[in-house]
Amino acid sequence: MDNTYGENVHILNHPLITHKISILRDKNTGTNEFRQLVEEIAMLMGFVALADLPMKDVEVDTPIEHTTVKMLAGRKLAIVPILRAGLGMVSGLTALVPSAKIGHIGMYRDESTHEPVEYFCKLPSPIEERTIVVCDPMLATGGSAVDAISQIKRHGGKKIKFICIIAAPEGIKKLSAMHPDIQIYIGNVDRCLNENAYICPGLGDAGDRIFGTK
Repeated sequence: MDNTYGENVHILNHPLITHKISILRDKNTGTNEFRQLVEEIAMLMGFVALADLPMKDVEVDTPIEHTTVKMLAGRKLAIVPILRAGLGMVSGLTALVPSAKIGHIGMYRDESTHEPVEYFCKLPSPIEERTIVVCDPMLATGGSAVDAISQIKRHGGKKIKFICIIAAPEGIKKLSAMHPDIQIYIGNVDRCLNENAYICPGLGDAGDRIFGTK
């Protein structure tokens, strides 16, 4: 994994993830395929991001003998998508940890200021005891991610990871500077933001493409 942006930023550059992102970029990729690919990428990224989940010893009886095995320890995972595009990643992550609790943070981008506006926050309790995975397909300016994670911290969240499929350098720098204590996982770093704060080359509006809206 590339850590050009610091030890807390993990750029995965995995061939399977890269291939699937390339299909996402194609404007001719339809809603159903786009949605499925987002789920698959989230699962692949989650496999890496959750490699440090705590384990505990548990005794079980196999068909052969009594033995001690490893299972996940402590409170279960909390997955918190940033609405609405982040919802597209939830199924891929819950496929890995079906017992995960799910929260929601609602943000939209003001079209004139390009700044995030929060309209909803609901988190599973006790949030302070959980590993929290915040997900959003795109990290552009970083504003929504920064504000969402700040909100989670205000509610008591401590161990936080952020997963996105593509990111602009500007967003990575802002998020890692504002929240240096979190782990950031990125599928691909794109070139830049354009004058309208859209990621280039990007993949369009992820929410519209996931849900088939304009």
